[in-house]
Amino acid sequence: MSAQRSANKVALNANSKITLLPGVGPKLAEKLAALSINSIKDLWFHFPLRYQDRTRITPIGSLHDGLDAVIEGEIRIASIAMGRRRSLMVKLQDGTGTLTLRFFHFSRAQQQQLQAGMTLRCFGTVRRGGHTFEMVHPEYRQIQCDAVVPVEDALTPIYPTTAGIGQTTWRKLCSAALQILEQNEPLELLPPSLSNRIDMVAAIRLLHQPPPDISLKALAEKKHPAQERLALEELIAHRLTLTEIRQHQTRQAAPELSARNQEIDQFLLRQPFTATAAQRRVIAEISSDLARSTPMLRLLQGDVGAGKTLVAAAAALHAVSNGFQVAIMAPTELLAEQHWRNFNHWFKDSCYALTWLSGKTKGRKRAATLASIGSGDAAIVIGTHALFQTEVDFKQLGLIIIDEQHRFGVEQRLSLARKGKQLRPHQLVMTATPIPRSLSMVAYADLDCSVIDELPPGRQAISTVLIDAQRRTTIIDRVADACRLGRQAYWVCTLIEENEQLEAQAAEAVCETLRANLPDISIGLIHGRLKSADKEHIMSEFAQGKIQLLVATTVIEVGVDVPNASLMIIENPERLGLAQLHQLRGRVGRGTIASHCVLMYQTPLSQTGRARLKVLKDSQDGFFIAEQDLLLRGPGELLGTRQTGLMAFRVAELPLHEYLLDEAEMIANQLLRDQPDAAHRLARRWTGSRSAYAAA
Repeated sequence: MSAQRSANKVALNANSKITLLPGVGPKLAEKLAALSINSIKDLWFHFPLRYQDRTRITPIGSLHDGLDAVIEGEIRIASIAMGRRRSLMVKLQDGTGTLTLRFFHFSRAQQQQLQAGMTLRCFGTVRRGGHTFEMVHPEYRQIQCDAVVPVEDALTPIYPTTAGIGQTTWRKLCSAALQILEQNEPLELLPPSLSNRIDMVAAIRLLHQPPPDISLKALAEKKHPAQERLALEELIAHRLTLTEIRQHQTRQAAPELSARNQEIDQFLLRQPFTATAAQRRVIAEISSDLARSTPMLRLLQGDVGAGKTLVAAAAALHAVSNGFQVAIMAPTELLAEQHWRNFNHWFKDSCYALTWLSGKTKGRKRAATLASIGSGDAAIVIGTHALFQTEVDFKQLGLIIIDEQHRFGVEQRLSLARKGKQLRPHQLVMTATPIPRSLSMVAYADLDCSVIDELPPGRQAISTVLIDAQRRTTIIDRVADACRLGRQAYWVCTLIEENEQLEAQAAEAVCETLRANLPDISIGLIHGRLKSADKEHIMSEFAQGKIQLLVATTVIEVGVDVPNASLMIIENPERLGLAQLHQLRGRVGRGTIASHCVLMYQTPLSQTGRARLKVLKDSQDGFFIAEQDLLLRGPGELLGTRQTGLMAFRVAELPLHEYLLDEAEMIANQLLRDQPDAAHRLARRWTGSRSAYAAA
């Protein structure tokens, strides 16, 4: 039997199925597959989240609050303590001090087992309790008298897990996988000339089984050379994957849309304002892309109020004047409705028909809308995520414009692009959330980038103040004064959780309070649970000045443009990210009136929270604010939940490993040029199924 096991062990390789490891049956294999662990190699790259040091015994007299430690001592007494909660208390001594072990959940057998005079070795977190330190529900084992029991010879890894797989199982699985690490498949895919760092095998082994003398601090901060080595390769793999996506996209034919300079110039001249030099530069970049036979893949960035929608309209005009359809998709109905109003205004006297499609478009109206899209009668189609549903069939889609790209994922963008049939439509994705360079290099490496780095003339600076919510009455008085002077104001209600129902209830309660305090002020209410027609009516009333104070949830974050609105109150701003707060603040300051934003925070405000809000108070530079947001909250939060599939790194972390990005880009390009097979294998090693995006 042992010879057979040995033979099986030798036969295993990196790509062997996980079920060939001892103890992995169908149920465990199913749970592992849910974590994308199907082969031996997948276990190598399933890295611990953190580590525990069980390599040394700490004297009780040396313990301090919050320490994870192994201790060993003799039980002096074990008894039941009643108190507020019944518990089993065990007093342990080692000659340097006394520690209490406390068990709130215990059995009669456990109570009988733990007797005075017994020697225990325990591991747990030290907490201060009463007159002594204590451990609550520590792990423990009995040590026989005079027995020499060695401690662990490496740090103990704590792995990311799922229900039904304990840490002991993970350690056994990963330990078994590491025995196969240097067999069969060479892991080093980077040429020696490209990296003088620790080799791949040593890095993997070290992160699974760190030696006892390693710095836990360095590991926790992801600054160890092994982590740096793996982070570099992961960033290279990510870059390769996005490059594959772009190469696949640009290999396909796109409609060559001949230049429409005269039509676009006339369109811009008809506007009541003059387009900025930055807008004209970006329009020219887009027009150049549209005239090519390969698909445009361009990201348009611009700070709040920079005029991205006008640029999008010029791009749409370029496409429809060449006989192709345009799809404009926004993440929320409110933003899509704002685009609908703007495009209707701009194209109302043209020969190009517009139509609207969202998930709430039902029945005969939906059927008629789908028919007009399919026949090509609808030249410009504006809507929400409903646009990429299977039943939506375009006759000749030439351009896709996606607003607030970070609210969507790569897969959704590509699924809409597939509606181009024989020709791949051009793509323009826009964001009003300025993206730090490091994040752009990772999340949008498959796109060219244009930046509108100039605000329209006449835009007013917005003064921002932080005020304690205890001064709520003063703030209400300030809002009343502004409204009585003919100004308009927003009052934004926020919640920690993105729950439309709870947000709506919170906004309704605030609205009732304000109406009771300000009976002479016209107050409106808008939130995500209202019907589209109701939201449209309320926003129209606000835009016309019939509503003086608009109570809203964060649905007004993007797309709302009311020049007379000069005051914004944001409740509980500490609950939101800086980028989102900057977006909200951008709803005011759109006219010639001096504008103000009040951040009404709840006491106590943490030091970190105050520092975050001070960034917003002191700056109106969206790119600087986005950089600070990245430092404080990480890329997943900044990009939004739908985008984080590409950001689910195992080792790499932004902005911590930002310094590796340029090197990763250089190595990725060199691998693609000189060793395409190694590039392909490296990308699959780290990104797995996510590389399937390239086949879209």
